[in-house]
Amino acid sequence: MLYATTTPADRRATLRAELASGRLLRMPGAFNPLSARLIEAKGFDGVYVSGAVLSADLGLPDIGLTTATEVTQRAGQIARMTNLPAIVDADTGFGEPMNVARTVQGLEDAGLAGCHIEDQVNPKRCGHLDGKSVVDEETALQRIRAAVDGRRDPHFLVMARTDIRAVDGLSAAVDRAKALVDAGADAIFPEAMTGPEEFEAIRAAVDVPLLANMTEFGKGELLTAQQLADIGMNIVIYPVTLLRLAMGAAMTGLDEIKAEGTQAGLLDRMQTRAELYDLLDYQAYNHFDADVFNFRL
Repeated sequence: MLYATTTPADRRATLRAELASGRLLRMPGAFNPLSARLIEAKGFDGVYVSGAVLSADLGLPDIGLTTATEVTQRAGQIARMTNLPAIVDADTGFGEPMNVARTVQGLEDAGLAGCHIEDQVNPKRCGHLDGKSVVDEETALQRIRAAVDGRRDPHFLVMARTDIRAVDGLSAAVDRAKALVDAGADAIFPEAMTGPEEFEAIRAAVDVPLLANMTEFGKGELLTAQQLADIGMNIVIYPVTLLRLAMGAAMTGLDEIKAEGTQAGLLDRMQTRAELYDLLDYQAYNHFDADVFNFRL
């Protein structure tokens, strides 16, 4: 009812404990607060808030057009609706090191359990597009040091994402991952790995949690959760999957309505009213007012 029953501090501590367990945590990407509740109801381990999804939700491409305020507000709306820990894509930190520290504090206040900050040149590009550029190593390390210095809750997860694999190759990605850990990163997100061998190389190089991005239509092979667990990965995200499924269904539905003049043939593909009300926990609002919940099957 209303928002999550656990506190942000509890969810951050839970994420740290789950990462320490060594098992693979599965975190689908939520495209709105309601989908975050669905992710929890389906038994996943956490919620991911994708920068690409947030941009697309605003009708914008993922090229660094969103602001820290927009990302923090939307991520907070999503995080407060689930008892699962939520981590968010914080792009390049939205400015210089001082801005990075402020971004982290804003995300803490919004209830996030962690974020990742990348080493791309700003304005950035989607991690699976060609033509990316990365900053020099010292700039990348400054961002992570600023994020670690800025946080107030030591359980808030500061993850470093590196996009250098697509620019300078796997060896450069290994070296940068090591440097980012030395700078204080709690976890590493090696972006656009092409297959299991590349994840294995990063796993062998650093002794912190690693995130695998299983995004569709990207540079890399879509590995199963078991394959990733066998490699020793700690988090897997499916950042845009739910948005793509929802938009694909919406496209099909609109085409049928236009062609048939009715949505009658689509009913068996819809979430029912009862299912929606159950996900929203309508009945619990009787606690405040018995007139609020008056739906009957």
